[in-house]
Amino acid sequence: MTPPETPTLLERIRQDWSQVQPGLDPGPMLPFLLLDRLHTALVRQIETTYQAAGINPASWDLLLTLYRSAPAAGLTPTELSDLTAITGPSITNRVDRLVQKGLAERQASPSDRRSVRVRLTPPGRALVEELLPHHLANETKILAALTPTEAQTLERLALKLLSRLEAPQPAEAPAH
Repeated sequence: MTPPETPTLLERIRQDWSQVQPGLDPGPMLPFLLLDRLHTALVRQIETTYQAAGINPASWDLLLTLYRSAPAAGLTPTELSDLTAITGPSITNRVDRLVQKGLAERQASPSDRRSVRVRLTPPGRALVEELLPHHLANETKILAALTPTEAQTLERLALKLLSRLEAPQPAEAPAH
């Protein structure tokens, strides 16, 4: 069975809630469902660029970060974590996978043997340079559904929501 189109699904959810809890406003739930479905569809479409190369979204993010942001000596795992959407503990696993594929390498820091730097290998650089034009074309095709003004509005609204979610939250008072 094919899942319903998103507008149909949203309307069905509104109707179902009005039957089960007539006084409940499902309005706050619907944007989350919409964003979740959008995220899933975007990931599925974006993955077509690099999936054939055996790369997942986190590895692609690391490859792009190393390509665009790393000096010749590479980046530390902390710097990589700061520049990607990947959390610190996951960086080690992701880097391990790239190293196993021969796309990245770890180098001990000459000034601090406890510190390592990660950088692209020549095959890693070549893979990014091969896939990057396809990746950008794919993203351009996806965003073609929006006018430039709509794309700017989407970015502004997403940043507005994200800035609130990423802002430090005040500590809650203990319940008595």
